[in-house]
Amino acid sequence: MLKRELAYETFTECLLAQDIMPGQIVSQRELVEMTGMTLAAIREMIPRLEADGLICTVPKRGLQIAHVDLNLIRNAFQLRTVLEREAVINFIHVAGREDVTTLRDEHLAVKNAAEHTISGSLIEQAQHLDWRMHDELIDRLGNELISNIYRVNSIKIRLIRQQDTRILPDLVGSVMDEHLAILDAVLQRDENAAVNAMINHIDSAKNRAMRL
Repeated sequence: MLKRELAYETFTECLLAQDIMPGQIVSQRELVEMTGMTLAAIREMIPRLEADGLICTVPKRGLQIAHVDLNLIRNAFQLRTVLEREAVINFIHVAGREDVTTLRDEHLAVKNAAEHTISGSLIEQAQHLDWRMHDELIDRLGNELISNIYRVNSIKIRLIRQQDTRILPDLVGSVMDEHLAILDAVLQRDENAAVNAMINHIDSAKNRAMRL
């Protein structure tokens, strides 16, 4: 992996870990200390971060992390809806029944476990399952450009009041139900039902995020 790519990944990890906050202004030297990367690698990754809309250069001040506002929320979730609508339709045609059933069983196991007790490990399992399913649907399109756009958009969405777009204890069951509705429609090869279930799921996350 090239140093600039490693620097990019390290930066986004710091961003999602909230080591860097939306709207914060940082210097290149601070990013060197934070990421452990060389100044050269930091300078090489900056144009990509700017192109992705994750930072902007503020003259004489430094680099400003993207602001989270209602405009970002609307744009990010609209893009997500466009991409995942296409992805779930494609998934109906390319996913094998066994693969979908296995994914469904994983969701059902988390849902059933949540009815008894919700531990930190169960929440983490539910969150990774949530992200993994959406990533898989996008990647099944077999389009690297779409996958890259989706990954950047996902970073922005995860910045939006992370406590509202992540799975909270009282949301584990409902999020699993929303995913199960999508997967059931996929198993039935019902495009309309799958698209509607996906849109409902994304709208639920957007509505939580809009409560800024």
